[in-house]
Amino acid sequence: MSWRFIGCAALFVTCLLTANTIAPKLIAVGGAVLSVAIIVFPLSYVLGDVLTEVWGYAAARRVIWLGFACNAVMVLAIWIGGAIPPAPFWTGQGAYAEILGQTPRILVASFLAYLVGEFANAFVLAKLKIRTRGRWLWIRTIGSTVVGQAFDTLVFVGLAFGGTVPTSVLGGIMAGQWLVKVAYEAAATPLTYATVGWLKARERVDAFDYETDFNPIRL
Repeated sequence: MSWRFIGCAALFVTCLLTANTIAPKLIAVGGAVLSVAIIVFPLSYVLGDVLTEVWGYAAARRVIWLGFACNAVMVLAIWIGGAIPPAPFWTGQGAYAEILGQTPRILVASFLAYLVGEFANAFVLAKLKIRTRGRWLWIRTIGSTVVGQAFDTLVFVGLAFGGTVPTSVLGGIMAGQWLVKVAYEAAATPLTYATVGWLKARERVDAFDYETDFNPIRL
């Protein structure tokens, strides 16, 4: 694997871990309440688009599972760190638990939403690339994000908050987060074009998944 592929994979994982670390902070954007992770999490979808567009679905699949494994290690380390009794003079245990100690329900929702959303994003982009014969990159990047972020938002918000807030409020949260994430991807389109063009020229590769096995479990 080239250093460019490794760099994209590393940035993908970094965005994922950073988003999950800062996610507990909530902000208001217009009429929508969002996690502050919105500043970095959509970049994982941009990078997922780049990986699939340049190196293909199989390569993106390996990176998605790599991100899942790294996230699992981080969650385990945070849990162990919180379980270990603090030093007598340290007064930050409450803050540590409040910010980093996510409930099992939130963690399960986050893990499932990540896998479903990222694989849907990569699958749609790979299929659209074949359908468009490699033209109109913006249709693939935005179209795949519309689907991937829809699955991500539905799974996460539904599992994390379903039954705890009114259905109308739940729908508003889903719609607001989905719209912001899709708008983020659309705004990043020029950057995606530049990155994809540069990588294809340097790597001399432009993968088309004509005979790819799209089973997400295969590594």
